Amino acid sequence: MGEPRPPEGGVTTATPTETTPSSGGLGLGSAIALIIGNVVGTGIFLLPASLAAFGTVSLIAMVVVTIGAIAMAMVFGKLGERIPAGGGPYAYARSAFGEFAGFWNAWSFWLTAWIGNAAIAVAWVGYVQYFAQQVFGLNWNSVPAAIVIGLVGLWIPAVVNLMGARNMAAFQLVTTILKFAPLLFVGIIGLFFIQGANFGAFNATDGNWVGAISMAGAVALFIYSGVESVSIAAEKIRNPERNIGRASVIGVLACAVLYILSTVAVMGTVPHERLVNSTAPFADALNNMFGGSAGGILMAACAIISGIGALNGWTMLVAEMPLAAAKDGMFPPVFGRVSRRGVPAAGILAGTVLTSVMLLVGYASENAFNTIVLLASFTTVIPYFFSAAAQIFWLATGGRLVDKRRLARDMIIAVVALLFAFWMAYGSGAEAVLGGTLMLLVGVPVYIWVKSKRGEYGPRDARVS
Repeated sequence: MGEPRPPEGGVTTATPTETTPSSGGLGLGSAIALIIGNVVGTGIFLLPASLAAFGTVSLIAMVVVTIGAIAMAMVFGKLGERIPAGGGPYAYARSAFGEFAGFWNAWSFWLTAWIGNAAIAVAWVGYVQYFAQQVFGLNWNSVPAAIVIGLVGLWIPAVVNLMGARNMAAFQLVTTILKFAPLLFVGIIGLFFIQGANFGAFNATDGNWVGAISMAGAVALFIYSGVESVSIAAEKIRNPERNIGRASVIGVLACAVLYILSTVAVMGTVPHERLVNSTAPFADALNNMFGGSAGGILMAACAIISGIGALNGWTMLVAEMPLAAAKDGMFPPVFGRVSRRGVPAAGILAGTVLTSVMLLVGYASENAFNTIVLLASFTTVIPYFFSAAAQIFWLATGGRLVDKRRLARDMIIAVVALLFAFWMAYGSGAEAVLGGTLMLLVGVPVYIWVKSKRGEYGPRDARVS
């Protein structure tokens, strides 16, 4: 078995298949908060209106998508038991398919993290503007003001992350509770205000109901991005072999309950014709339930908390993936260095700078912003697909201590997860697939440069005995 060559400077680094310490800064509760905080972003606040355009058939689509997301979470849990190493999908792909596949997964996720953060920030700005107008009478609706607000929203989480994992975890836990509780309140209390006439037609599209499910599913697919969060931060998780799986499944189940309950409640309390054109469906639902206009202000506050929490979690992940790859010589060495507080400062700063640039692109054109959202969705799919494929690979070949008693069950779950990832790619659209593929190809010269700087040619053996 070949051994990895040390990086420049003579510092030996761990392979992605080595067991990591179980003394990380994030316990099970913080890990679950990381999953929920990253999955539940600002999209949930517009989801019921987006799905209403397809009719109540969209609820079936949500259930189908939820099954796929849970399967993906279970796969990440199993992979976390096999390889409890930082980088998650990067480590899984590298161990199963070689170092270039690992690099490509790391590159794809890195693109996802900083591009997606720009989309979250742009959506977050709108709620800040609404809240400032309604509560303080401030008109911050100009583009320059929006850019300043967006940059503040990006750099606050960056500062929190630079202060260390424990501070990041505490911030994530608080923001998760503050945003999860009000949304769950709407989802539960709203059930008592439902009126059947508000739901509208089963199929509100011009096509058949099967096509409507596919279209609604393509919208709903994007709300589960982030199920891989804990696996990527494995080195910061206590007892990763156990807690990666538990946190992934519990976190996704919690999000699923929140999504389904709240969507049903909003659809049942806001008339269909009004919901389809709503820009604040949760605010409309609260106003219909209790009267007045306080609902809009409350939901704007929830969206602000939700957005900043999501940015906090994704800012950590934008640095964790290249950190793991850099330790194995697959990313430039600067991404593998940690500060005195134990955080990859260069990765956090580089990711936030790139996100800030992408934020400017988002405000340059409305179409550009839509492209950013779909592009980030496609680049998310690559690590999902390869992770599910890695699990199938090990189950089929009998590697990595396969439990034969659970072989059939684990294989079915992995296949469902693989199909889920494939469907996500399809739902991203042709333009996103083309743009994402081109951005993935840009990574190839980076891989060549990294290898040449290390004086290597050909693959290094990433297998373990």
